[in-house]
Amino acid sequence: MSEVTIRTFQNTDLDVIKAITLEAFAPVTYEANIEAEFGLINERDWRFRKAQHIDDDVQADPESIFIAEINGTVIGYITSRRNSETKIGTIPNLAVSKEYRGHGIGQMLLDHVDAYMREQGMEVLKIETLEQNAIGQQLYPKMGFKEMARQIYYCKDLRH
Repeated sequence: MSEVTIRTFQNTDLDVIKAITLEAFAPVTYEANIEAEFGLINERDWRFRKAQHIDDDVQADPESIFIAEINGTVIGYITSRRNSETKIGTIPNLAVSKEYRGHGIGQMLLDHVDAYMREQGMEVLKIETLEQNAIGQQLYPKMGFKEMARQIYYCKDLRH
């Protein structure tokens, strides 16, 4: 595999990282779980809602989003957010293109954000994953994250 470089997000990356997101999160997002239970909401599918999560990340802290690329081709990304008041950094989204999974790209992105958050003065870094995300449940402890709690998502259909 060619050399992977990690750089800061640019607005021209948005469509590509959304595409990677939709491909990567299809089996592991609560947005898809909601759709499986309730069908389309407001005539929008889970992809629309999950893509909005990326818009939210860009709006919140674009300087803390990093892109992994090979020879100028985006192959993955990680979004993060800094909170200077709490000194806790968060990682809302991390995804790698299907053809590059299993090559340590996710680990590289996590390492990059770890170093970045330390430089930014954060004292804790947190990430969440769903129970159905076996990759996250294996990767995050391997990268030094410790489980703090489990959360259950409930939804109620208000249309009927």
